[in-house]
Amino acid sequence: MTQPNQSEALGALRLQIDALDQQLLSLLNLRARVAEQVGEIKRQEGSPFFRPDRVAQVIEKIQSANQGPLLNQHVASIWREIMSACLALEAPQRVAVLGPQGTFCEQAAVDFFGGAANLIYCANFDEVFHATAAGTAQYGVVGMENSTEGVVARSLDLFLRSPVHVVGEVSLLIRHNLLRQVNHLDGIEVVMAHPQALAQCQNWLSQHLPHAERRAVSSNAEGARLAATNPAWAGLASERAAAQFGLHIVAHAIQDEAYNRTRFAVICLPQTLAMPPASGKDCTSLVVSVPNRPGAVHDLLVPLKNNGVSMTRFESRPAKSGQWEYYFYIDIAGHPSQPHVAAALQELKGLCAFYKVLGAYPVAD
Repeated sequence: MTQPNQSEALGALRLQIDALDQQLLSLLNLRARVAEQVGEIKRQEGSPFFRPDRVAQVIEKIQSANQGPLLNQHVASIWREIMSACLALEAPQRVAVLGPQGTFCEQAAVDFFGGAANLIYCANFDEVFHATAAGTAQYGVVGMENSTEGVVARSLDLFLRSPVHVVGEVSLLIRHNLLRQVNHLDGIEVVMAHPQALAQCQNWLSQHLPHAERRAVSSNAEGARLAATNPAWAGLASERAAAQFGLHIVAHAIQDEAYNRTRFAVICLPQTLAMPPASGKDCTSLVVSVPNRPGAVHDLLVPLKNNGVSMTRFESRPAKSGQWEYYFYIDIAGHPSQPHVAAALQELKGLCAFYKVLGAYPVAD
């Protein structure tokens, strides 16, 4: 008996894949119909449609059952998109991000909410906070901290008087690419990007484009958009932005630090989504100020030490009062529902002239 040739074998496998695709489609639509029923119950109860802790639980359960060959990270991406598409049938989520299209902030939002979210593009982080606080968007995504350049100071300042809180975070590997209309380095007069991106690529720019002007703009995607209007201009942005504005990637991954990550915070009003429950791997963020007296800052650390709570970040920002006063932004490991964390926060609050919990949320991988 003769063996089927390669073409016949390939054809048979493709037919098998086609049949499996039809089965998957039927199951996905069945899941979507069940999700619609869940959405109707949530609507009657007045409970939140989007629950990031529920998304995490479902993905973790699916990954635990995964026996390959799909990698767990790919399984997570697939299920996040499935859940995003189903959620869009219940109630599309409006999410404010830094625009235009093609920003890393946009990518962080897609990573957290999935591709079915309704993104609202804002000119700066001030607008993201305002849109979220005003209800134009249910959620917002803002940059918080970069592993190379440190905190995003404007975001920290905006948290002080905004009613929003943090309900999640995304840690994104940042690769800056030089984008341009033409595919070479000759004749570049201006390089445009967000100030942090210019700082993160300063060594490469000094070596390869020492005479080009470095022009700060509101976002990397805005720099890419402007680069598409003038052949003498270039932008520093993502591959997503290159595709969005039809630009060549003249140089890939030119950031000075290979392991360059940015933390993005997911924000919303407490009435949109309350503080997520403890996940077992959480971060609590707060901002405090203390009376201007000797040893006051040292005293802030004592309640944490006494209760065995680890501090993971400590930043200071001027209070802008003209009195040399400061606000201190603190991240601690743990959740306020844990007794030792609750005890530490209660003691800490008693020492502070100003005290505000910015949020407690699962730590991003």
